[in-house]
Amino acid sequence: MVAELKNRLKNLRLSGILDSLDLRILEAQQNNHSYTEFLGMILSDEFERRQNKKLTNLIKNAGLNNEKTLENYDFTFNPSINPITIKELATCKFIEHGTNVFLIGPTGTGKTHLAKAIAHNACRKFFTVLFFNYFQLFNQMLNSDLNNKLNTFIKKISQTDLVVIDDFAFKKLNHQSSEYLYAIVDSRYQRKSMIFTSNKSISDWPNIFPDPLMANAIMDRIAHNTYQIIIKGESYRKKFTPIDQKS
Repeated sequence: MVAELKNRLKNLRLSGILDSLDLRILEAQQNNHSYTEFLGMILSDEFERRQNKKLTNLIKNAGLNNEKTLENYDFTFNPSINPITIKELATCKFIEHGTNVFLIGPTGTGKTHLAKAIAHNACRKFFTVLFFNYFQLFNQMLNSDLNNKLNTFIKKISQTDLVVIDDFAFKKLNHQSSEYLYAIVDSRYQRKSMIFTSNKSISDWPNIFPDPLMANAIMDRIAHNTYQIIIKGESYRKKFTPIDQKS
């Protein structure tokens, strides 16, 4: 009977129940569980498996990994970062309101780690996420345009709950790239959230655009209703730089 049940579970692709069935039957026998309790346990196993699979896919599709999370971020390294503020952002309530986040500071001060950690928490709450490096984003946009898939790519970005652009404003954009960015920003304006990390001050961002009108249009949209977190201090990497010893 159990073998037949396992075969049906396999055909129905209920691997969460299948994997734990023997253990749950043994537990039910030893603890005199009712039919309702037994059913509840095996359904919980299946639900947990599906949730874990969904989370794994969200993290993978986002372009993230499990290395940069809030749990392994060292808040003691940089006192300019307020842990309460970061942990509040990690609740992802800002995503529910379509608010943007700016993480501004020198290279190596933890901006990318924080952005990835917040994005990781968003995946845990089953929001859809896309993480892009500044260059990576525009290369993908260009390739999509060349392959007549630009509209599909922009639609995908416009429907994603959270989009992260790392190292924003690293270098100047040409007119075509500015139009790509405007299409993304405009499609998400006041609906979906974005996180921008940058080692340039916000006042310098308009200088990356070739057209002041385009700069104003984009900056007006991304700066509206935004959390701005300014990070100060030296690079975390210097912590591991050997100090020359004089004999």
